[in-house]
Amino acid sequence: MKLYWHYVRLQFAAAMEYKTSFVLVCLGQFLVSFNGFLGVYFLFSRFHSVKGWSYEEILLCFGIVLLQYSLAECFARGFDGFAGILGNGQFDRILLRPRSTILQVLGTRMEFTRIGRMVQAVVMFVYGLSRCRVEWTLGKGLVLALMLLCGSFVFAGLFLIYAALCFFTTEGLEFMNIFTDGAREYGRYPIDVFGKRILRFCTFVVPYALIQYYPLRFVLDRGARWYYGLLPLLSLLFLLPCYGLYCLGRRHYRSTGS
Repeated sequence: MKLYWHYVRLQFAAAMEYKTSFVLVCLGQFLVSFNGFLGVYFLFSRFHSVKGWSYEEILLCFGIVLLQYSLAECFARGFDGFAGILGNGQFDRILLRPRSTILQVLGTRMEFTRIGRMVQAVVMFVYGLSRCRVEWTLGKGLVLALMLLCGSFVFAGLFLIYAALCFFTTEGLEFMNIFTDGAREYGRYPIDVFGKRILRFCTFVVPYALIQYYPLRFVLDRGARWYYGLLPLLSLLFLLPCYGLYCLGRRHYRSTGS
C-alpha cells in the first residue's frame, strides 16, 4: 500500500503541474455528465414516476452509480489504457520489477479530473437523500458506504477484464464500453425498469443490481428483505473471475517486440 500511495502522490503532482488545464478538464467532465441529468430532468417534467420510482429516488440512484463509476475511473484508469502498455513494450519492463503487475498498471494512470463528475454525483446524491425522507439508521449508512465502495470495485473489475482481453488481442476491444460507459448511462435508472431478463443478467452475471437496485430498495424501505443491504459485499465475488482471467492472459503473454 505504501507504494500505491506513492503512485497516487506522483500522479496528483503531475496533474497539478498544469492547474488551469486541470480545472478546465474537470469543468468539461462536469458538463458532459450534466447531459445525463438533463435527460432525467426533462423526462420527469412530463411524467411523475418511472415504474413507481420518483424523481428524487432516480436522482439518488443516478448519483450513486455515477460516483461509483467516477471513483473506479479515477483510480483504475490504468487498465483502460492497457493496450498501449502492451503495444509499446512497457509491460515487459513491468514484468521485470519485483512488484505486482496489477499495482504497477494502476500506478501508470490516474484520472483526477474525474472530480468534475464526482461533484455532480455528490450534489444529486445529497439532494436525492434529502428529498426521499429516508429514516436513517446506522445500518442504512453502512449500506450506502458499501454500495459506493463495492460498486467502485465492480467497475474496476470490468476495467481489469478489458486489460485481460488485451493479452489475447493486443488491441483494446471497444465492446467492453457496453459494460462500463453503458452501465454508467443506464445505471441512472433502477435496474428493474429494463425488465426481468436484464435484472437477472445484472444479478447473476455482471452484478450491477447488487450494488444498485437491491441495496437501494433496502435504504428506501421499498419492501426489501434485510439481507439486501449485504448484497454489495457479495458483488465482490465478481473480482475473482476478473482476476482469474487476468492471470490466464498474463501466463499466455508474448512480448510484442516493440
